[in-house]
Amino acid sequence: MSTITSANSVLSLAINNYFPVPQVIQGYAVDDAFESEAVQQSEILMGVDGILSAGKVFVPYKMTIHLQADSPSVFLFDAWRNAQDAAVDVFSASGSITLPSTSMVYTLQNGYLTQATPFPAVKKTLQPLVYEITWQRIIGGQI
Repeated sequence: MSTITSANSVLSLAINNYFPVPQVIQGYAVDDAFESEAVQQSEILMGVDGILSAGKVFVPYKMTIHLQADSPSVFLFDAWRNAQDAAVDVFSASGSITLPSTSMVYTLQNGYLTQATPFPAVKKTLQPLVYEITWQRIIGGQI
């Protein structure tokens, strides 16, 4: 019987031409690890005569990753951001999400770092950093 445990989930990322070997992301924020926005799967149009039409549209998938300020994986995102700045270019990534509790795996294809917190907010304690990757495609399947 499957559970909804997220503690055993695994997110791995590889940055093409920079970190070609997938790196396991570690050190998530207290209540947030990673998430994706809901995306529109089709374009719906209603004619003036009340007939509904629909068509497939391709849309990017945005994923947000939340890391503690002391996460060892902050280095990966800082290095990715700095390498892009130095090259005045962008580097695509690939990745995977494994959720053993539900026996699901998600393949992440052709992603780009679209937002990055440059340093943690300095409050009573250092606050989590937030990163956004925009993927061309996310494909789910059974393990």
